[in-house]
Amino acid sequence: MGIGELDREAHVPEVTGAAAAPRTLAEALRARGDEGLAALLRARPDLLSPVPNDLTQLATRAGTRGSVVRALERLDRFALQTAEALAVAQDPTPYPVLLGLLTGDEGDAEIEAALPGAVALLREQALVWGEDDRLRLVRTARELLAPSAQHPSPTGLGPTVAEATSGMSPGRVQEIIAAAGLPATHDPVSAVAALTELFTDRDRMGALLDTASPDALSVLDRLVWGPPYGEVTAKPAAPVQWLRDHGLLLPVSPRTMVLPREVALHLRGGRAHRAPEPVAPVPGVLREYRPQVVDSAAAGQAQLALATVEELLKSWDRGGPQVLRAGGLSVRDLKRTAAALDVSEETAAFWLELCYGAGLLASDGEADERYAPTPAYDDWLDLPPAERWALLVTPWLTATRTSGLVGGQDTKGRTLSVLGPDLDRSPAPEVRHRVLGLLATLPPGSSAEPESLFARLRWERPLRGASAAEGGGDLRSRLARWALAEAELLGLTGRGALSGPARALLNLPLAEAASAGALGGGVELSVAADRAATLLAPLLPEAVDHVLLQADLTAVAPGPLRRPLADALAVLADVESKGGATVYRFTPGSVRRALDSGQTATDLHEFLKAHSRTPVPQPLAYLIDDVARRHGHLRVGAASAYVRCDDDTVLGEILADRRSSSLGLRRLAPTVLAAQTDPASLLDGLRSMGYAPAAESTTGDVLITRADAYRTGARRAPVPVPDGPPAPDTTLLGAAVKAIRAGDRAATAVRKEPAAAPAAAGGLPRTSAAETLATVQAAAMTGSAVWIGYVNAEGGASQRVIAPVRVEGGFVTAYDHTADEVRTYPLHRITGVAELADDQV
Repeated sequence: MGIGELDREAHVPEVTGAAAAPRTLAEALRARGDEGLAALLRARPDLLSPVPNDLTQLATRAGTRGSVVRALERLDRFALQTAEALAVAQDPTPYPVLLGLLTGDEGDAEIEAALPGAVALLREQALVWGEDDRLRLVRTARELLAPSAQHPSPTGLGPTVAEATSGMSPGRVQEIIAAAGLPATHDPVSAVAALTELFTDRDRMGALLDTASPDALSVLDRLVWGPPYGEVTAKPAAPVQWLRDHGLLLPVSPRTMVLPREVALHLRGGRAHRAPEPVAPVPGVLREYRPQVVDSAAAGQAQLALATVEELLKSWDRGGPQVLRAGGLSVRDLKRTAAALDVSEETAAFWLELCYGAGLLASDGEADERYAPTPAYDDWLDLPPAERWALLVTPWLTATRTSGLVGGQDTKGRTLSVLGPDLDRSPAPEVRHRVLGLLATLPPGSSAEPESLFARLRWERPLRGASAAEGGGDLRSRLARWALAEAELLGLTGRGALSGPARALLNLPLAEAASAGALGGGVELSVAADRAATLLAPLLPEAVDHVLLQADLTAVAPGPLRRPLADALAVLADVESKGGATVYRFTPGSVRRALDSGQTATDLHEFLKAHSRTPVPQPLAYLIDDVARRHGHLRVGAASAYVRCDDDTVLGEILADRRSSSLGLRRLAPTVLAAQTDPASLLDGLRSMGYAPAAESTTGDVLITRADAYRTGARRAPVPVPDGPPAPDTTLLGAAVKAIRAGDRAATAVRKEPAAAPAAAGGLPRTSAAETLATVQAAAMTGSAVWIGYVNAEGGASQRVIAPVRVEGGFVTAYDHTADEVRTYPLHRITGVAELADDQV
């Protein structure tokens, strides 16, 4: 949009008090105070990139299509309905007319109370300007919201009579006004005006409709709330023909008729929208619990979340699945992970994305790229449980990657994979904050009725949900559903109600419900997370240093285990079940795993005696001794691979076993077998046959498989995709407003043109070097401001208003009102100088 479009005004401005009504958006912005400009820039941060030179440039930028679309997408439903009503009204629109379009003939007290706030919001965001008697919607917004055949309006209204008859022959227009009982006119313009006047006159319009048949009125009823277009045959029925003859339906093509806007408004009782929504829906309460019950349930879920993340990453200690060529994890590997965690694939995808977003999981970047924990995972394990929880929920709040999309398709029809590309959705953080914030508006311990919660979100951002719909659904509602489920998995909510630590994370009051919102009060997220962790810590079960051994080769951990015990037991036994108490099972394979790590049977017996509150069962002791007796009896090394054993009868048994055929074994010596496979495959094959081989080095020493895990190189967590420009802070807003004001003063300053040397065609003043020097010296002595033309080293010309402070050495040091700072200018680059008008000094 150009400046000329913003400056349009067909009427003489009225005077309100001592000041004239603004004629342009720029003038309306100029009349605002600094707080008003700061509010505009805060609501529409895209206007700050870069900072406008003056208010005219700010107004021009505020009217561009991209900026207006972004602003409209952030309006709530009633503010958007107000803008839509302005788009179908005559420009400019008096406030009473706008009120009538929203309330209709019967009136509505709620709309009357809410409309001033909606108009104020539109004014604040520079979508509407002008006094109440001349409200103007910016042209770009009108073009976007006004009804058209290509872009129907949510109001369901069609074109005006003037728009619908723009291509109609003058004779046809005269036929219509004659059928409507109007006198003939001399030109089509006055005929259209007479028809419009008829349709907007309630009494005359009512009398005309009284002559219509019930079938004709039925046709109008089908079109009145939209869509206003209807198909007709070459020979329309009598009711349709009657409506067509009287101009109540106007042709837009040989087979299509449209209901004019004025007719529809009459039939609607003057209401532009079928269902105005001036008041935001209030989330309903589903169930109520005691806050202590909610906090306990949330803490239990938080503990389970920590255990799940630890189990997932520990299973990938030696390197996880391979990375797909296109990025991400394969469907088969996702299913295996879900089975290992005993959760659904959707939940497994969430835990994987959570670890990835927290920087605990990444690809190793090798040629044969695989996923593995990062070094940050080891640091995370060393933290107290509450702090580990905070390091999971903090990145979840700000992450734009959305695990709920996994399994869907992108715009090119490709399946979206977990940890893969194209999972970022920029509205996700805002929706998560809003969901938690809306839960906080309910009484403590109350869970929300989901559908009422989603209705509130749709009311707050109706355009964003509609424009970003994927898979036939509202994206914001889908994000909200996922946010509710994920908050429960993380322990931010318990039984669907917001917990105390979650309130602290959002910087909300703990005892009472607060208004919805994200982090407030300027509190950093990390500070709020520390506060939440402090509140969660007493609610988590204390770590224990013992287990209960049972005769069925299991051990029960009555709570979360302390770190050294948990690590050692994870090597010696396999997790069988999780919950309030974790059950570990001892198997020959798990005992062999402990022996491979360098421990002896004696070490394992001592470990169990030291950490069990019950005696070591005899079956478990026998299992350890039996595996230890056979462990290392066979030795596997690299030849490609070989097996050696001091007992040649054992090697004979292996050769005779049919299960060994895939290993390609052959005897090299009485105690040595060679294999046609690698040592790792040979070890796995012999173990699957029931043997307990040990790997050995090239020097013949037994290789100890330590529990040290494979880690990726240092990796940074993925950076969230911003949802538009970042919100400016107070310092930036103050500086931007100051710079815009200074530039506007310089651009609108009135100058005294030198009589002897008028300004050149380019607008820069032209004076001789002597005149320039004398004028700036005089201004420096008197402390006055002057207007100069200046050409920089690159040849760029500009106009500036400066207040000279010192003139010496061929330079003038002055306060530049345009840049709002002190600068030094070479005199030879000043093209000319002029004094400001008396009323500008």
